[in-house]
Amino acid sequence: METAADPLAPLRGFVQEVTRLAEAGRSEPELLAAVAPGLAALVAEEGWLAEDFRRPHPDYYQQYLLHCDPLERFSVVSFVWGPGQRTPVHDHGVWGAVGLLQGAELVRDYCRDAAGRLQPGSERRLEPGEVVTFTPAEGDIHAVRNAFDDRVSISIHVYGGNIGAQRRHVFDAETGAAKPFVSGYAAAVQPNLWDRSAAMRAGA
Repeated sequence: METAADPLAPLRGFVQEVTRLAEAGRSEPELLAAVAPGLAALVAEEGWLAEDFRRPHPDYYQQYLLHCDPLERFSVVSFVWGPGQRTPVHDHGVWGAVGLLQGAELVRDYCRDAAGRLQPGSERRLEPGEVVTFTPAEGDIHAVRNAFDDRVSISIHVYGGNIGAQRRHVFDAETGAAKPFVSGYAAAVQPNLWDRSAAMRAGA
């Protein structure tokens, strides 16, 4: 729970929880099922995400690293979507969970037909507090866009690896042709989860 002296407590607690889950050797479906409730609890609060990690760019969405496990078993990222911004059709190559913190997102999944072409599925709307999960085994190709043309939306993503360094693909939605890419991150800094000095001084 966030306090005035320890605003990062919700994120720190979530990182600790996912670390314990990663160490437990669960199967991918079991891990995702266990991560989702914690992510839902995290995005039910807003004050823990500092302004530096919720700042939009006028031209394209931002991907801010909040934490990466030292063994790169998972990463936690904030995605900040300016008005009308969207991703190309893309994959991930690792499991993932997405929770909506602010605004709304529209997500369209894709699958390949017998000829190898990408077929779009129906578009889902993700509202604040909602969480969706995906795995490569079940299909992890999708496109995401801000549901609003006049305001910022923010989502918190958890991935089964260091997603900024993960080799993955963007796709031509018409032909299904794949192009490799590595996303990187929008900033070279991340929250200092481990400076609990203010809370300790306050007796929290």
